[in-house]
Amino acid sequence: MNMGVTSCSDTIIPSTPRTYRVEDIAKILGIGRSSAYNLIKANQFHVVRIGSSIRISRKSFDEWLDRQSI
Repeated sequence: MNMGVTSCSDTIIPSTPRTYRVEDIAKILGIGRSSAYNLIKANQFHVVRIGSSIRISRKSFDEWLDRQSI
């Protein structure tokens, strides 16, 4: 039974990534990359920097989005 986890040579990888890329949040929100970067700079959600890459916590982004009034 698959419990939502993929095993790859002794490494366990969740089938749903725990982070978004900047391009992902821009697409989800229907905004440009510059606007997505502005949200990141405003510390709207938890961000992890890995070298020059930016990853946004899926949980913190989803919680932030749920709090927004539309």
